[in-house]
Amino acid sequence: MPNLAPLVDVSALEDALRKFAAERNWQAYHSPKNLAMALTAELGELVELFQWITEDQSREVARDPKLARPVRDELADVLIYLVQLSTALGVDLNEAVTQKLKTNAKKYPAGDSRPKRA
Repeated sequence: MPNLAPLVDVSALEDALRKFAAERNWQAYHSPKNLAMALTAELGELVELFQWITEDQSREVARDPKLARPVRDELADVLIYLVQLSTALGVDLNEAVTQKLKTNAKKYPAGDSRPKRA
């Protein structure tokens, strides 16, 4: 089997987040429960930015001067908490994503999962 590059490599981010938390003595707050709740809150903040815009506006959000920075910030917060949660749980995100893609490929075979037009 060929040696493939990982799909997800968050090791440098894990190290940076571990150092950031240690410098502030926040480790005690980073339980899986707290991290999952924080992740949910940040995802809610991201969703809120899309709440009242149209489908077309949502596709252009990264170029909207009022929304581009807030969307990037919330995406970063979601990623940060996701990585912290996976670290706290000992979940290898690369392995999890790789396995999930394999599962999805079996569940939704190419050619069988095309959107149906009404």
